[in-house]
Amino acid sequence: MSVVDDVRSRIAAISQLFPAVTGGAVQSSAAATSSTQIYASEFESALASVASNDVASAPVSASGSYGSTAGGAFAGGGVTGAAVVADARTYLGVPYVYGGTDPKTGLDCSALVQRAYGDLGVSLPRTSQEQATMGTPVASLADAQPGDLVCFGTPATHIGIYVGDGKMIVAPHTGTDVQIQDITTTPSTIRRIVGAPALLPPVASRPAALSAAGDSQWPTGATAYAPAFAAAEKKYGLPTGLLSAVARAESNYRPDAVSSAGAVGLMQLMPATAKALGVDPTNPAQSIDGAARLLRGQLTKYGSVELAAAAYNAGGPAVDRYGGIPPYPETQNYVSKVMAYLNEDA
Repeated sequence: MSVVDDVRSRIAAISQLFPAVTGGAVQSSAAATSSTQIYASEFESALASVASNDVASAPVSASGSYGSTAGGAFAGGGVTGAAVVADARTYLGVPYVYGGTDPKTGLDCSALVQRAYGDLGVSLPRTSQEQATMGTPVASLADAQPGDLVCFGTPATHIGIYVGDGKMIVAPHTGTDVQIQDITTTPSTIRRIVGAPALLPPVASRPAALSAAGDSQWPTGATAYAPAFAAAEKKYGLPTGLLSAVARAESNYRPDAVSSAGAVGLMQLMPATAKALGVDPTNPAQSIDGAARLLRGQLTKYGSVELAAAAYNAGGPAVDRYGGIPPYPETQNYVSKVMAYLNEDA
């Protein structure tokens, strides 16, 4: 039996045992069946891609399960290591607190890892020792990719998230804050949670609905991007109309917009954020996908559209610091506009 055939048989068996989960919540039986069918279809597509290229590149854990994570489920679904790093960066400056799990008061190293992945819908256990057994092994730091877990100690007593260039983002110890550090000690183990980038769904270079608009200039206006907004909202489980509302508040649907702060494109992504997400902010399709991933993480983290919008505008740490919408006039006006636009479309 080939690797691909073996994986397919495992998927079929697993799908009979576990309910589908979307955004961290177990769905009703009918909804779960529909979601599982979609999930299986996307997985089959990824497998077909692997089969037609290089089966050996598929990550297989020591137990033989494909890209296993907590619960044994493939952690692709559009989540990339770069997106994990981008989310983890929103916790920079949060104080280290042993046993801390609340960014308002402090986090320890494994809580930072759990939150960065959890914000994007990937469930990991609570402790570094457990986290160090998740995903698939990476041979060495030279092979590590952004988003991989770098673990120290046997069993692991400390853990961080690799950001590239020999650095990690980590909650170090009492008296420090979440920060980016050079990795000066060889990790005891490195684990890849979200799978090899080649197996993740590629970001379309241009929405199909815009293919007739001509190659020299992107169109503007809500109608032009409506199909792309709807597709991304469905893909990431966002409220209908949210992406359109954010694009209207951010750029008034102009893909060539550049803010005084340097935010770029339709969804006004900062260049560093866009780079971490692996998207070109001047490309509307990629900008929409990146913004959708950010908003999905913020909705998961904060549980409300208002706070997700506030985090999109002012950053997650500001929302955490004030325990709600920050008292910045710009952010308060921004949230009001997004909610008003969203209600118009309801």
